[in-house]
Amino acid sequence: MSDEGAAIRRRRECLGCARRFTTFERVEEQPLWVLKRSGQREPFDRAKLIAGVQAACKNRPVTDDMLLELASRVEESLRAAPGEPTTQQVGVGVLEQLKILDDVAYLRFASVYKGFEDAGDFQREVGLLIKTTEPKQRA
Repeated sequence: MSDEGAAIRRRRECLGCARRFTTFERVEEQPLWVLKRSGQREPFDRAKLIAGVQAACKNRPVTDDMLLELASRVEESLRAAPGEPTTQQVGVGVLEQLKILDDVAYLRFASVYKGFEDAGDFQREVGLLIKTTEPKQRA
């Protein structure tokens, strides 16, 4: 196993010249298509997702490895869901992962994704972000 289980590494030998070499076998996944609001379909672009999240994470303690992991988790959840994912599902998936990763990056991404127009939008989102509900008291 190689590449965290995503590939199989094999040592081979040429029967003609007896030279040894290494090959890597990877599973070729079906392309993932995303349905846009306009009704158009476009292939899922992991680089586009990472670029958007990178902008939200600017000057935050988030490494490139963390961004790659976030993108992998979002893509994995989209592939696991039935049917063709929508851009809305992609955005919600990113927000769920950013909520775990970094609160400030979450708010930055949410402000663009949800189209915040004033400070009240930020206040409402911060309230949702830190909202904790107390357990119901038994009588």
